[in-house]
Amino acid sequence: MIKSMTGYGKAVAIYNEKKIHVEIKSLNSKALDVSTRIAPLYREKEMEIRQMIASEVIRGKVDFSIWIEKDTIVDATPINAALVDNYYKQIKTISANTGIPEPTEWYNILLRMPDVTTKTEVEELCDDEWIVARKTIEEALNKLTSFRIQEGMALQKKFSEKLENISSLLLSIEPFEKSRVEKIRNRIVDGLNSIPEVEYDKNRLEQELIYYIEKLDINEEKQRLTNHLHYFRETMEEGEAQGKKLGFIAQEMGREINTTGSKSNQAEMQNIVVMMKDELEQIKEQVLNVL
Repeated sequence: MIKSMTGYGKAVAIYNEKKIHVEIKSLNSKALDVSTRIAPLYREKEMEIRQMIASEVIRGKVDFSIWIEKDTIVDATPINAALVDNYYKQIKTISANTGIPEPTEWYNILLRMPDVTTKTEVEELCDDEWIVARKTIEEALNKLTSFRIQEGMALQKKFSEKLENISSLLLSIEPFEKSRVEKIRNRIVDGLNSIPEVEYDKNRLEQELIYYIEKLDINEEKQRLTNHLHYFRETMEEGEAQGKKLGFIAQEMGREINTTGSKSNQAEMQNIVVMMKDELEQIKEQVLNVL
């Protein structure tokens, strides 16, 4: 079963008065490309986080975010009362010594003084909190994987429909292919007969006709295309990380369809080839999303 590179996962956990949020989004990319937005408390774990993502995601453009939501009451910045009292006494002393009037809006003045409302404590990451945060990351990654599996199932269903359409179109070529030999022969003979006083060797004509028909024969192309269609189906069942391989098979399918089109000298056959190209183009567009 194939997986899509498109996915989304989100998880939330509570630790003490905090909510730990983890969000992961992924899109298609030729390689693994991880962008992270990590809360300052968890930045020391960035390499470990990247390893967790790489082992699960494998390939794709990934946006990872982890942030903390705190209780606003708990997280309010405390006012340094001792410093406020010190500023208040200094201002009163200066006012008494210089005769400058004391301010009427004490709160406005004091709360704007340096470091009055500055947090001085440094928060450190403890092992217990990291265990909770790590489990939250794992949960988000699991949800991302589940999303990718569901998208992969939808892609596989779409691919199967397109492959079946190409197979049916390939079969529809056969009636026109069989009738074109006689049409080519009649066209050549009519062309020769339209030229006055021209004599031709019928045996030589048949030999040239056989050579001409062999150059336009598409049996090999049809067989190779059938094999590629079967190989594409088999590869989808091999498991994840098959996107690049499926892309290569689609390219080979395109070569056989193009060659069939170049050898087709009937409008009906060429119309069928155009429809096959349209089906294949839709496969190629969606293969870019396969892991």
